[in-house]
Amino acid sequence: MTQLQLSVVGAGQIGKRHIELIIALSQCRLHSIVDPTPAAAKLAKQLSVPHFSSIEAMLAQNNQPQGAVIATPNHLHVAQALQCIAKGLPLLVEKPIATSVADAQRLCDAARLANVAVLVGHHRRHSAIMAAGCEVVASGRLGKLVAMQGTFMLYKAENEGYFDEEWRKTLGGGPILLNMIHEVGNMRSLMGEIASVQAMSSNATRNFAVEDTACINLRFTSGALGSFMVSDTAASSRSWEHTSGEDPRYSASHVNDDDCYVVAGTMGSLSIPSMRLKTFANAAGQSWHKALKTEHVKLANIDPMQAQMAHFCDVIQGKAVPLVSALDGLHNLKIVEAISESARTGQIVHMS
Repeated sequence: MTQLQLSVVGAGQIGKRHIELIIALSQCRLHSIVDPTPAAAKLAKQLSVPHFSSIEAMLAQNNQPQGAVIATPNHLHVAQALQCIAKGLPLLVEKPIATSVADAQRLCDAARLANVAVLVGHHRRHSAIMAAGCEVVASGRLGKLVAMQGTFMLYKAENEGYFDEEWRKTLGGGPILLNMIHEVGNMRSLMGEIASVQAMSSNATRNFAVEDTACINLRFTSGALGSFMVSDTAASSRSWEHTSGEDPRYSASHVNDDDCYVVAGTMGSLSIPSMRLKTFANAAGQSWHKALKTEHVKLANIDPMQAQMAHFCDVIQGKAVPLVSALDGLHNLKIVEAISESARTGQIVHMS
């Protein structure tokens, strides 16, 4: 089998993870590393692959890759993606797809006009947890969807270097824009499109210019309602990071102990990621006086980032369409910006 040649643009923490995945998968091999830092040049030498200091230098070579992963800082995503799209190069662009809705729209338009596939790196969508959750909802076992509760609550320590970068203390550097992008993608997958949002935020704990806590109300186009609590200063394990067990950087002690989502319908509810499914036996048995049958949905053992890379290979070969498209990335960003606007103005923001 001929291996697809993939270039990784950006050799930081997430870029190195993508490099590891490419090397580990049989469908592909590492074509090159694009990053101006000496550390990236050293890594490329260790791996015996070409190193380029810029996208322009990589694209100027005769031996072109068949796809590229954009894993650079967020503000570079669009400019670098547009360069690759102009060369007809399929892309996996890390989330968020852009730092503004206008820039994300430019990327989407360019990809559409050039007919170039773009997969956005919302890797949770490739997890066994999300696949099983979406399958339960689609099966109708929950009945008509009524509500969803979600939480992202954890403590980002100030003595671990996270807040050494000043931009994390200013507007745009808080959990609404940095963390809610993941949650929005998950909520849309489970509950359908979001029609409107209402939010309030607080910076009362850290007193930075940016929020440290926010609560969000959502109305889905189906008529279902949702609420979401987000905080990066709460001593809690109710976050995807802590409960899913998918990221080894976080303690796994709370896996199958706490949940970060509950999806409820007229016939049952699903807690995620413990996958506790509680349902009425039949419509005739619906009553608050009747016990709900409890079972656990079985999960496959899947690394979502590995599954995402394998999916990207299928996308390049035309075997699949992007599970999370550029338009999905754009829409997720629109909703996050709407949440920020609502928190700032105190008004309900309706999605067009």
